[in-house]
Amino acid sequence: MSFDALVIGGGHNGLVAALKLARAGRRIAVFEARGVAGGLCARREFHPGYRVPGLWHDTAGLRSKIVDELGLAAHGLTFRAAEPSVLAVTDAGPGALLSPDDVAGVSARDASAYAEWRAFIGRVRGFVRSVLDSPPPPMDVSSLSSLWQLARRGLALRRLGRDDMIELMRVAPMCVADWLNESFESQVLCGALALPGVQSTFMGPWSPGSAINLLFAECAADRSVTGGPAALIDALLAACEERGVVVRTGTPVTRIRTANGCIAGITTADGEDVDAPIVAASCDPKRTMLELLAPCQLPLEVEESLRVVRTRGTTAAIHLALDGPLEFRDREGVAIECARISGGSLDELERAFDAVKYRRFSERPALDVRVPTLEDPSLAPEGHQVVSILASFVPREVDGGWDDTQREALGAAVVERLAAAAPSVRDRIVARAVWTPEDLEADYGLTGGHLQHGEHALDQLLFMRPAPSCAHYRTPVKGLFLCGSGSHPGGGITGQPGALAAKEIVVGHGS
Repeated sequence: MSFDALVIGGGHNGLVAALKLARAGRRIAVFEARGVAGGLCARREFHPGYRVPGLWHDTAGLRSKIVDELGLAAHGLTFRAAEPSVLAVTDAGPGALLSPDDVAGVSARDASAYAEWRAFIGRVRGFVRSVLDSPPPPMDVSSLSSLWQLARRGLALRRLGRDDMIELMRVAPMCVADWLNESFESQVLCGALALPGVQSTFMGPWSPGSAINLLFAECAADRSVTGGPAALIDALLAACEERGVVVRTGTPVTRIRTANGCIAGITTADGEDVDAPIVAASCDPKRTMLELLAPCQLPLEVEESLRVVRTRGTTAAIHLALDGPLEFRDREGVAIECARISGGSLDELERAFDAVKYRRFSERPALDVRVPTLEDPSLAPEGHQVVSILASFVPREVDGGWDDTQREALGAAVVERLAAAAPSVRDRIVARAVWTPEDLEADYGLTGGHLQHGEHALDQLLFMRPAPSCAHYRTPVKGLFLCGSGSHPGGGITGQPGALAAKEIVVGHGS
C-alpha cells in the first residue's frame, strides 16, 4: 500500500496530525515504537489492577476547536462540566483551595487580589491564545503576507487597551516570583500558583522568564477531558480508523530516508522501507534531526542550532496504588482530586530547584498530585485509589547515575513529602512505581527525559522553537516536517503542534 505521508510517533500530536491529514484526503500511516499508541497520554498499568490514564494528567489545555474540527465528539470525547479545585498544600494547616473563580483559605486581601489577578488573565487570554493557536510570527517580512500577519498581531495586542498591553509586555520576561509577590501576601498561594511556571523547566521561581510559562499555562487552560488523556487517545484512534489511517505500534523507525535532498520515506527497526514524499515527526526535534536523519543531511549551522537546544529533563513520574482514599490533613473525608505541594513558599520552591544544578534530586521536591480514580474508579480495585504525581526538580543526570537505590530514595522522598500533608498515605500504599527522567527517555524516546521535548524558555519559544531554521514546522529537508511538542506552541496536551504542522503540510502541498 502506498502512502502520501508518514507520521513518526503515535502520541496525541502525531495522531492529531495524521487525522487532520487524512481528513484532507491523504493516505496516512503512523509508526509508533511502543507497543501501544498514545505516548505520554497512554494508559499504563503500573501494578496489577492499578492503572493511570496517562503520564501527563492535565488535559485542560486541549483545544476544543481541534476536537470540533476532527469530529472527536462522535467518538465519545466529552469535556468535564466543571474543573476540579486545586488544593495548595502546606506542611501544617488545611492550605488554600483554588478554583478558576475564587480562592478559599487565604486572607480577604489575597482573595480580592486573586479575583483581580484572574480578571487580568481573563482580559489577556484571547490575545495570548491567538498567539499560541497560530503559527509563530514570520521572521521574513519581505512579503505583504508576512507584513500583514505581523500587523494583525500588533493590532490585536493594541486592542487590549493601554494598561493591559503594557502589563502583559512587562510581565512576560519577569520571574514568576516577582510577579506573584506583587499581588499576594500568602506564600502558600504564591507557591501553588508558581508551580506550573517552573514545572518541566530548568528554572526556579526566581529565574527570569518563568512568568511567561505561568501566563501561557493559565491562558491556555480551559475544560479537562472526561476520562483524562487516555480518553483523548481512544477518540483519536477511533477517528483515525474511520478515516483509514494505518497505525502500526511496536514499529520503531530507525532512519528517515532521503534522495536528492528530499524525503523518500522511512526505514523501520526490522529493515522494512516504507516510501512516501512527506514525513511528519512527532518525536522530539533532536531525535528527529540528529539521530533519525543520516549524517550530513543538514547544513552545519542548522545542525549546531539543534544540537544546543536544551532538553534537560527535570521531572519524574511517581504512581501510588493505595488501599484507601488519599486524605489531606484537616480535610479528612474530603475528596481532593488535585493538589500542589510546593513547600509553602517561593523560597522553598527555589531551594528545591537548587539541587538540580548540582546533579541531585531535591529531598523536598515540588509535587503536582492527581487522584484520577475520583473521576474514574475503574482504574483501581473497588475502594482503592491511584495517585499520579509529577515531581519537579529531579535531574536526568545524577551523581553516580540512576540505579535502583537512587530510584528507591527518590520514591521515598516523594512519599515523605506527600505524607507531611497527608499522613495516612504511608499506611495505605500497596505499590509504588518511579520513572526518573532517564527512565522516561528510555521508555518514551524523550531526549534528556524532557516531557516537553525541549525547555520552555524565552529563547526556545515562538519562532525560536526548536530553532529558527525549523520554527514553522518545515525543516531544511524538503518533505520533512516537525509536528511534536518541540515545535510551537510547545509541550503539554494541547494538540496544537500536530494541528498546525498538518495545516502547513496541506497548504504547502495542495489541498
